[in-house]
Amino acid sequence: MNDHRPESSTAEALRRSAVARYLQLASLFRRRIESGEWAVGAQIPTVDTLAKQCGVANMTVRQALDILEQDGLIERFRAKGTFVRAQPSRDLWCEVQTDWNGLLLARQGAKIEILSDERNVTLPSFQGLIGTPAPAYRHLHRRHSREGVSFLLADIYVDERLCPDIPESAYTSVTAMRLVADVPHQKIVDARQEMTIGTADLETANKLKIPLGDAVAHVRRTAVNQHGDLILLADGIYRGDMVKVDFKLR
Repeated sequence: MNDHRPESSTAEALRRSAVARYLQLASLFRRRIESGEWAVGAQIPTVDTLAKQCGVANMTVRQALDILEQDGLIERFRAKGTFVRAQPSRDLWCEVQTDWNGLLLARQGAKIEILSDERNVTLPSFQGLIGTPAPAYRHLHRRHSREGVSFLLADIYVDERLCPDIPESAYTSVTAMRLVADVPHQKIVDARQEMTIGTADLETANKLKIPLGDAVAHVRRTAVNQHGDLILLADGIYRGDMVKVDFKLR
């Protein structure tokens, strides 16, 4: 199979990242399979060819292919070559909601696990927050999963003054925004959401069981009550291969 690529551009892109090169290559090769550039049943270029294209050692390419083989995407045959066996699974069922009602709805079949729970903590210094910080917050680190697959890590800060009115069962059953939306005598007058795209660091990769450097979506949600108090800050990290954002334009 002929695959002509400029060595300089791929090699330069690999050098710009601090992520291990074999992990970068595994993501690159996975995308080629996902896009159909390397079709199911087709033979992929040899290790020597890929190493020259990417400006890396043969061993680095082999390490990347080992990951794809473990994932069941390729199969290697002695004296015959390496062939694509399957496309990566992209179960884009996890939708980041863009309206108020959507932010209050829990995902069907999702399980929420509390990884840590701290009381009376001071809100970290974040840039660009709305409202006035509360004197203290309850900080929960939660992991969301469905059918044993983790798809979201979240750090949630809830105004400690509201906690007596929030049932303990809610922390493992409802969305972050609903935690404060259902509190009596509270009116949310300003709620915002922002999303940025990044890559998984070591802790995120371990907790979500994804490769280091994989794409993730960072979503921050904030809510301010009628008194101008910042009663909720929720920082979420979604797996990039499961999340989608759907905007209705008209």
